[in-house]
Amino acid sequence: MIDLRLPFLPKGIDVCFWVREKVKREVEAPSIPDRAFNGRQLGAAGTNLNTITPCAACKLLRRRCAQDCPFSPYFSPQEPQKFASVHRVFGASNVSKMLMEVPEPQRADAANSLVYEANLRLRDPIYGCMGAISALQQQVQALEAELKAVRTEILKHKYRQQAAAAAAANNVVVIPTSALLGPSPDVAAPPPAVLPPPAVHLLDGVSGYRSINSPSSIARDHNLSYFG
Repeated sequence: MIDLRLPFLPKGIDVCFWVREKVKREVEAPSIPDRAFNGRQLGAAGTNLNTITPCAACKLLRRRCAQDCPFSPYFSPQEPQKFASVHRVFGASNVSKMLMEVPEPQRADAANSLVYEANLRLRDPIYGCMGAISALQQQVQALEAELKAVRTEILKHKYRQQAAAAAAANNVVVIPTSALLGPSPDVAAPPPAVLPPPAVHLLDGVSGYRSINSPSSIARDHNLSYFG
């Protein structure tokens, strides 16, 4: 409700102008309860403050969330299932001790590791995170073997390309040396032809000269002359 009672106005002030400005100020200015509500919910920059809503740990444990709560920076109230898993596996006191033993820059990673291990242990109570580690190691070994095979194929293909390029660069007609130098001296020459022996002329007492063409005939004639 706007109070339009006219105060004592000095001379020269227009009453209509004063009423119009007062109404404008009353409409634009927020009320006192609204200011108090906005101050509790919004900070200086208009961001939400986590001073009233407890963290997931304090909400689960049903205790007041203090300003120096060790769980507040790492377990948001929007994700209560994370701390529920950690609390079920390790316990709140053990989680607090482990976080305090870790340097502050590494506490966020430690909290995420605890949540991951807790979820795996709840999913697989026997092996827990070791089952996941073993599966990942098998995948690494399979990928390493596949990588080795691929590298071997790449090297083979590379060597084939180099051999093909070298053969294309050396594509020259080669004339054998034997065609230029003639037959090799190691080849034996054919044997000479055998000529018949020359005719031998002997003196015959009866008919004069007689030709003897072979040693057998000479022997036969000699025998005849010997016996007769």
